[in-house]
Amino acid sequence: DFEASFIRLIDKVTNGSRIEINQTGTTLYYQPGLLYGGSLEHDCSPSRGIGYYLESLLCLAPFMKHPLKIVLRGVTNDQVDPSVDVLKATALPLLKKFGIDGESLDIKINRRGMPPKGGGEILFSCPVRKVLQPVQFTDPGKIKRIRGTAYSVRVSPQMANRMVESARGILNKFLPDIYIYTDHMKGASSGKSPGFGMCLTAETINGTILSAELASNPQGQGAAVLPEELGQNCAKLLLEEVYR
Repeated sequence: DFEASFIRLIDKVTNGSRIEINQTGTTLYYQPGLLYGGSLEHDCSPSRGIGYYLESLLCLAPFMKHPLKIVLRGVTNDQVDPSVDVLKATALPLLKKFGIDGESLDIKINRRGMPPKGGGEILFSCPVRKVLQPVQFTDPGKIKRIRGTAYSVRVSPQMANRMVESARGILNKFLPDIYIYTDHMKGASSGKSPGFGMCLTAETINGTILSAELASNPQGQGAAVLPEELGQNCAKLLLEEVYR
């Protein structure tokens, strides 16, 4: 179902695409159309995160005929796909290096949605650029600061603070400049399922951004996760990225 949803999304952003799927769903015939863009909306399948759909849109959006403004609804943070937070923190700065910039390049999280039911909503907008700047970008540089977001929906707001404290317990040994925002969404903007998680990014002096993220298990699946453990594990994942 999530692949069918992805094909429908590609059909929306293009003009003149021909798509045929056989009855057993094993063969796909796809004839590409023109990248059209414009203002669109799409309901993503909740079995995969919005990041799954957003990754390909990030590659295509700069080459549309009209600037893309798209509202995507579904699961914003899960354990499978890169979350919307990570793509906002890492992919957008990377696009800017290629000369795709301006105020209209943005990912805005209106509502958070956790699996299994989702209910999140984001707005992705991107300007049109026909030509990319060539980039020479080989030296990662030394880490200068760490930023992050600890989010919680439909659970106690204290969960986010507990994650931040345990992550800082590890990261403060290496670096003083650490700031982790807590993001507790209430009411309609908290989606349909409870959950919490964390996204950390480390920025180097050359503007390279490394990221790590973790989310709690979906409601009714797997063991309950302690926010302290999740914070510590997320910090360790980030250190692993830096080490690599």
